[in-house]
Amino acid sequence: MTFSDIFKSSFLESVTEFSVLDTLIGMLFALAIGMFIFVIYKKTFSGIMYSTGFAMSLIGLSLVTTLVIMAVTSNVVLSLGMVGALSIVRFRAAIKEPMEIVFLFWSLAVGIVIGAGMIPLAVIGSAIIGIILVIFAGKKFSNTPYILVISCDGEKAEESALNMISKSVEKFIVKSKTVSAAGIELTAEIRVKDETTSFVNRINEISGVSEATLVTYNGEYMS
Repeated sequence: MTFSDIFKSSFLESVTEFSVLDTLIGMLFALAIGMFIFVIYKKTFSGIMYSTGFAMSLIGLSLVTTLVIMAVTSNVVLSLGMVGALSIVRFRAAIKEPMEIVFLFWSLAVGIVIGAGMIPLAVIGSAIIGIILVIFAGKKFSNTPYILVISCDGEKAEESALNMISKSVEKFIVKSKTVSAAGIELTAEIRVKDETTSFVNRINEISGVSEATLVTYNGEYMS
């Protein structure tokens, strides 16, 4: 028997050996759990810009991974070819939020587990992960950080503004100070009390303060 005979007979016959019922059941569970991941992501999202495309990709990722693992586990020859094909794929989509990595790995894990035939593990594990994420998403472990930018025309106005800040906020740290012919610009990270921001109005009323700007801060984005 030549290599050509093996390729034309055994290879093609082994590829077609799969259960239609098992495939449908696996894909249906992957779809259901993928939609569950989609709902959890939407409910727990706390970033700046919600991406519908990324949320929908979580469902697609669960389905595609399930299909790939089913193919790999059903045929050894196909699994080797699949490894070679996937090794040349490069993903360059930027991850904007750290939690997006969790949801990506969750979708991949669901696809792998379902594709391997361990559907109860995928269901129970996803339920536990979803409950934990929902619980902790509603918890507030610290006050929201803000960035306060103040423009002053002199040192006296600067001292008055800093004195007002120290009395009005829970904590503040001066991040930068720029002195120019036009005046002084202060940038401070603050933690406000009870999420009240009316003190910014009082700072702006100080003689010598030309502008006071308050923005939220989460490490990368400001709005």
